[in-house]
Amino acid sequence: MALHLQGRCVCKHIQYSLDLESPDQARTTLCHCKSCHHAFRANHGLTAKVPQYNGVTREFCDNCGDYICEYGEEAADKFRYVVWGTLDDPDEIPPKGEFFCRYRDEWMPEIPDEYLDTNYVFHKQEIKE
Repeated sequence: MALHLQGRCVCKHIQYSLDLESPDQARTTLCHCKSCHHAFRANHGLTAKVPQYNGVTREFCDNCGDYICEYGEEAADKFRYVVWGTLDDPDEIPPKGEFFCRYRDEWMPEIPDEYLDTNYVFHKQEIKE
């Protein structure tokens, strides 16, 4: 099932669209690393790894400063991590797992396996586990 998603920054200066073959083509994850704590100003980052058609670079809107996406230099021509909250309909691509769980705040629960139809959600203590 093809999926067309649209997103934008707070002020609508940046607007974008994503065309995915299916929701499975995006990998939405929570990240509990300290870098995401700072970048998102929250206890976790929430991004969706999507194919790219068009160290870590973070892109922000020049007008409102909204955080839009990030990517590693080696993968810049392959994919982007789009900030999930910038999508107009983010629930179309729900989280599939979590990284750096050892840094998860004690009060925050894991994403339950029942959250997805596939009944599988990963919980990695580190990024490469």
